[in-house]
Amino acid sequence: MALTQAAPETETAPRHVTVLGSTGSVGANTIDLIRRNPDQFVVEALTANSNVDALAEQAKEFGAALAVVADPNHYQGLKDALAGTNIEAAAGPEALIEAAARPADWVMASIVGTAGLPPTLEAVRRGAVIGLANKECLVSAGDFMLREIEKHGATMLPVDSEHNAIFQVLDFDHPETIDRIILTASGGPFRNTPTEKLENVTPEQAVAHPNWDMGAKISVDSASMFNKGLELIEAYHLFPVTEKQIEIVVHPQSVIHSMVGYVDGSVLAQLGTPDMRTPIAYSLAWPSRMDAAVERLDFVKNSTLTFETPDPEKFPALRLAREALQAGNGAATVMNAANEIAVAAFLGREIGFLDIARIVEKAIDQAPKAPLNSLDDVFELDLSAREIAKALISG
Repeated sequence: MALTQAAPETETAPRHVTVLGSTGSVGANTIDLIRRNPDQFVVEALTANSNVDALAEQAKEFGAALAVVADPNHYQGLKDALAGTNIEAAAGPEALIEAAARPADWVMASIVGTAGLPPTLEAVRRGAVIGLANKECLVSAGDFMLREIEKHGATMLPVDSEHNAIFQVLDFDHPETIDRIILTASGGPFRNTPTEKLENVTPEQAVAHPNWDMGAKISVDSASMFNKGLELIEAYHLFPVTEKQIEIVVHPQSVIHSMVGYVDGSVLAQLGTPDMRTPIAYSLAWPSRMDAAVERLDFVKNSTLTFETPDPEKFPALRLAREALQAGNGAATVMNAANEIAVAAFLGREIGFLDIARIVEKAIDQAPKAPLNSLDDVFELDLSAREIAKALISG
């Protein structure tokens, strides 16, 4: 099962938007684009985890109808910060769902982790156009989420740079012409590091990404290539291809963001500078385009583009992702949850870098296997996987 590309029959101007996770990296970039194009958008609702000051400033700047802080302990602070305005303040998980239920044409789903699943599902169930920047929706709950998208007529637009690149160049009307899709990976900071030396790398070395400015967790995922394994799983759910039709190549320059190969031998690629505002802008303005105010790609400056095959011994995450897809029954959910626990332990200096993949593989082996037919099923398996990973770390 895969998403289809169906543009809305009518366009409203301005477009009403809700940003779930507006103070994080993706959310802040979304806000920046809205700020640069004030006549094109009206902000309906904004949410944050705990950053009350930034949330309140955003809500007041754009005159949002609703501002939600996920942590109920920060409700009073948000209410005080919005005093004297007409902006409604709310807090807690149910309030996040309420924000997603507001009548916005377009919803940015950028709440990190499984906390983003219920509000994203709410937006799906009212048939919204959703910019997807939450991996868990498809990695942990892919089959279930896609059934809900089809049932309610929602539209899911990938925001990750790789999937957005594929979305831009894939012929959805003729899926039989697609030969393969090719996800590119920077290779991270350890691309040229011998495997035997990875046992002793530090968190500081792992988060030093050569091309992108990202948070600690995703930077470690890039260094281990777990991010690419998770993206492989996402791509399987997003596009009309089999697992065997998804290739991964290391492209250190991060200029080509991903490619689609066709049966006639053609390969179409989406290129650009490594700036998340480009895929966000494509999703935000879709099916049109908007100025993202990014640096233009200089082909002379980037005259050399190279490609490599990822080392399967150094990066076992890619094998684990394929095995999880083949196994089904929540194996990808376990992989994602166990990886989060293992990465946190690595950043806390409890385990070594290579232990991340070892713990994830053992967790997949030990976790229960069953079809996931609801969010409750997803949350139950996610929690079980985290407990297994924690036991493996402590043991």
